[in-house]
Amino acid sequence: MKKILVLLEKMVEDSEFLYPYLRLREEGFDTISAAPELKEYQGKGGMVFKPDYSFSEIKGITFDAVVVPGGYAPDMWRRNEGIVRFISKHNERGKIIASICHGPWLLISAGIVKGRKVTGFHAIKDDLINAGALYDGSDWVEDNNLLSATNPTTMLPMIKRLVEKLKE
Repeated sequence: MKKILVLLEKMVEDSEFLYPYLRLREEGFDTISAAPELKEYQGKGGMVFKPDYSFSEIKGITFDAVVVPGGYAPDMWRRNEGIVRFISKHNERGKIIASICHGPWLLISAGIVKGRKVTGFHAIKDDLINAGALYDGSDWVEDNNLLSATNPTTMLPMIKRLVEKLKE
């Protein structure tokens, strides 16, 4: 059974956390969430979520895919060297990393966007370009193991593609 991780932190974009988490579970994948601590986190839209695990509990696990939701949460994750290394190692192993909206901030900090097609919310366009990403502003893009989308609406076809890749 494929193992999927959906990251969680305060100020996550509610729908960008909840939809992939539930949709991937609905497909039958072993989908979990993890956050810095086992406590409640309030999303950007006001919803409250509690992770299945803390990052310290899952740091040694290799997942088939990691979903990086947006909102302001990626700004917190990129400040955590352990999470940055975790993403970098998953990329080195060729595992799928799907990011939404501001999620590519974490990918930038992990050093995995240079020369890669990556999209994100228009406000981080310059960040992506300055990190060497090939940004074209598409709703969602795929570059080998990286999938990225600009917002909650455009994440829908990206998640559909993620499901297809996981079933290949």
